[in-house]
Amino acid sequence: MSQKLANQIIKRQTGILTYGMTPPKLDTPEEKLNTIARTQHERIASLPIDGLILYDVQEEDSREGDRPFPYLEALDPGIYRNTYLNHLQTPSILYRSAGKYHPAELESWMAAQPEGACAVFVGASSSTQPVKTSLPQAFEIGRRHPHLLMGGVMIPERHMKTRDEHLRVIRKMESGCRFFVSQAIYNVEASKDFLSDYYYACREQELEMVPILFNFAPCGSLKTLEFIKWLGISLPRWLEQDLIHSHDILDKSITLVRKIMDELMDFALEKGIPVGCSVESVSTRKVEIEAALQLLRDIRGDMDKKLAVNGA
Repeated sequence: MSQKLANQIIKRQTGILTYGMTPPKLDTPEEKLNTIARTQHERIASLPIDGLILYDVQEEDSREGDRPFPYLEALDPGIYRNTYLNHLQTPSILYRSAGKYHPAELESWMAAQPEGACAVFVGASSSTQPVKTSLPQAFEIGRRHPHLLMGGVMIPERHMKTRDEHLRVIRKMESGCRFFVSQAIYNVEASKDFLSDYYYACREQELEMVPILFNFAPCGSLKTLEFIKWLGISLPRWLEQDLIHSHDILDKSITLVRKIMDELMDFALEKGIPVGCSVESVSTRKVEIEAALQLLRDIRGDMDKKLAVNGA
């Protein structure tokens, strides 16, 4: 498999683009699983992306309120990638929910990964969630396996409340994280505040900044909007109102997130912060998945134009 993505991360490049998705549910019949995999292989192979993100889903029953969409246990992302998407040439970033696995399981899994493999380690969704391995423990194990490029999660919304997300990111960098993927965002000010604090803190501490991939998910219905909010994604009141009252909520959300990424890209390029983008659909509706794919292609074009103008 190509190590292009690993090289982009190591070189701290701006403009990395990924597509994120969740593997099929665990009880999917084998015949249907193979059909899904063939469809996804064709779709992913045609995308102008640098990498594919495969999520490791948690139930997150500690979140407040009822989950708008039912939790369905999914296939392990590594198993799905190696067994059903094994002919795909696109590099992968595999998510690992550290708390689901014993330390020995994580150690064995990391040791088995090929040179240049990329993984994002995720902690518990709340302090009350029981875990088998804490996130710091997972990073400690990962540092013993430098052939694996570790990544972490960054949450701009948390920065709005605590003003210390940039310090969390720096601590994770010190623990071995080479890149970060944000939770899906709709709040440009929270993201710019984080980038600003991240930039000045790294400059003060003489640290090299690592790539930050901002994640976007189109919203195609009021049900999806409800789910986005349940996930803890913050929407400014004006933006939520615009979506609710739009005659085409999906088209409106795509227009808004393109503007957000455009603004973040300008802000980051001015300061030399290596940023990129990831796109996913939090809904299984075909129309929202197709919209995510089109959004991804649009953002690829937007980023390439800016990089060409800036000589990056």
